[in-house]
Amino acid sequence: MKDDTTNRPTDLSRRGFLATTGGATFALTFLPGPGAIARAEGHAGRVNAWVHVATDGRITIHAPAAEMGQGVQTVVPMIVAEELDADWDDVSVETAPVDPAFNHPIFRGQYTVASLTVRGYWMPARLAGAQVRRALMMAAAEHWGVALDDLATEPGAVIGPDGRRMGYGEIVATAAIPGTPPEVAPEELKPVSEFRLLGHDRARVDVADKSSGAATYAADIRQEGMLYATVARAPVTGQSVGAHNGDEIAAMDGIEAVVDLGHGVAVVGASTAQVFAARRALDITWSGTPDGTRIDSERDQGEYLARLRDEGQAADKLFSSSGEAEAALEAAHEVVSREFVTEYCYHAQMEPMGGVALVNDDSAEVWTGTQWQTMALNKTVAATGLDPAQVTVHQLFMGGGFGRRAHTEYIDDVVAIASELRGRPVKLLLSREDDVASARLRPLTAQRVQMGLDEAGRIVALRHAVACQPVAPYMYGQARWEADEGADIITMRGSSMPHYAVPDQMAEHYYEMRGARVAAWRGIGAGYTKFAHETMIDEIARMRGVDPLDYRRQMASSDRVRELLDHVAGMADWGEARAEGRALGLAFAEYGASLAAAVAEISLDRESGRISAHNIWAAADAGLALQPDNIRAQMEGGMTFGLSAALKEEVTLRAGRIEQSNFSDYQVMRMAEMPEIVVDVLQGDDSPTEVGELGLPVVAPAIANAFLALTGRTVNHLPMTPERIRAVLEA
Repeated sequence: MKDDTTNRPTDLSRRGFLATTGGATFALTFLPGPGAIARAEGHAGRVNAWVHVATDGRITIHAPAAEMGQGVQTVVPMIVAEELDADWDDVSVETAPVDPAFNHPIFRGQYTVASLTVRGYWMPARLAGAQVRRALMMAAAEHWGVALDDLATEPGAVIGPDGRRMGYGEIVATAAIPGTPPEVAPEELKPVSEFRLLGHDRARVDVADKSSGAATYAADIRQEGMLYATVARAPVTGQSVGAHNGDEIAAMDGIEAVVDLGHGVAVVGASTAQVFAARRALDITWSGTPDGTRIDSERDQGEYLARLRDEGQAADKLFSSSGEAEAALEAAHEVVSREFVTEYCYHAQMEPMGGVALVNDDSAEVWTGTQWQTMALNKTVAATGLDPAQVTVHQLFMGGGFGRRAHTEYIDDVVAIASELRGRPVKLLLSREDDVASARLRPLTAQRVQMGLDEAGRIVALRHAVACQPVAPYMYGQARWEADEGADIITMRGSSMPHYAVPDQMAEHYYEMRGARVAAWRGIGAGYTKFAHETMIDEIARMRGVDPLDYRRQMASSDRVRELLDHVAGMADWGEARAEGRALGLAFAEYGASLAAAVAEISLDRESGRISAHNIWAAADAGLALQPDNIRAQMEGGMTFGLSAALKEEVTLRAGRIEQSNFSDYQVMRMAEMPEIVVDVLQGDDSPTEVGELGLPVVAPAIANAFLALTGRTVNHLPMTPERIRAVLEA
């Protein structure tokens, strides 16, 4: 099947413009080409448009990206509304359908990852709003018989040269909308100084329904005659179903079918309770011994480190390089070398995987929350053999994504089950135990970092080696992996230091093809690479007898970094004495084009080894702050993730199987353990940059650096569990 949703280049500055009228609603539609328009018209009852202006002046704006708590269902439509000059009180937001009209310009599909939603849709959304505004002005100009240049707009209305006013709804009802797409060049967009909506805090449009319980998730979907299903997946990738007691299970009360999916067994029945009872009685022998069955996370750590220590083993991929790092290390006055280990992590999203599917002979519908709507559509098309125009994916809210719902195997499963039971809607729900057992994990990593110092103690060279299983081939397939020449940004993010003045740097990836189910996890590689960099910087500063803040200021490559460091230091009263038994730690990190710095205040129970975080102060520079309060919220969320991964979260594997099963043995931060978090948002450039993952990378090194300040000891293993801390103190 030709995939026209992911491969078509999109010219977003000269997008096709289709104006249609129907009933009381005028739709202004922005689609990337004739093929997309034809497909849109083939969807009866669906409107494939950014903006609808109704005759009563109500404006509906579609939100193209997946909302998982990061606020994009508010801010992207608000970008459209800003350029449209809409009154936000007249705006309603609806989730966009899955259609090329809403493809992200970087990913060329509807895909919500990498903190790039706002940055990617920034220009398309502005141009969409500006084109609608111009079309309305052109209609008003013709209706009044005046020049377009003589008109202006105020929220929700066009204003004539003599003060006449025509609301957007009135224009739609009475004026002739131009049939030719109006041209809007990027330089004609509003200057930031004229923004009315952006830059100011507004309530997120999804919060009210989420707070009242009215928001719809996959588990909330009810359909007449619906069946319920759950799936026991093979514990190791590559295993298949062998012998099982499916006939016995099928005879249980309320069970309607047992479906062998090849990679797992689905139990289908009349109620969730009956299905889960049958799942507990299901006994499966798994066939095959793929590489993943040999995974032992504790043993593998040593093997990873042994590879990094072996000078005779070359890296599999030189990920990045600037200058002559190897020669600079040879010539350095001193070389500081350290090793680091981080464990597998589970996404721990509150909503286990699930969805609803209805497959008929001539149509299919899927209700789910996914980070990759385009892939959900494509996979459903492939599984059912239907035409894309016959498939509808209803994008719902999701109870946590963080990279986990960038995988769509749960959609594959529910569509496969529904295909077996055609004409009957099927709801797939996983128990927490099955969600953990089939988890997609942040990979286990080992790192070896060498920093070369000159005679003044400045870092002049960096060599950063990471040993871990690549994520990209598992997420995107071998063809994409080969096209990228083996470069895996997901595991190697943050392995260079672009904001410190280090002239000679290199980062290397040692592939560990172990067969684990690995995935992007919030913050991706920066969650451990910045832990390595920033703890070493603190150690080097203290070796030299220099305050860690002053050392970073000396090493910073720009005033932007120094201003951020100074700001967070002021927030925390850096340099002021702390209460007895407490200490501060500082860390800095970039995420894409955004910068963050944090100071953590901790204490330590030396007998148990338990670290307690009391306060974390953070400053964020994410370019143009479109909604400052939402940036603060995203920083807080990312920092909570970072804190939990720093102190608690750890998955262990034996014989390829995950040993944890629920939150009883996969520990996350509890509310009573959380510190006070204060975030300041600095106003940066005239365009927005990454936010959603920005807060995570600074937390673990800030805690570790506070521990160093408190004890004089360094930590090189995440999470910093009480057992590991006791071992450090006793060493």
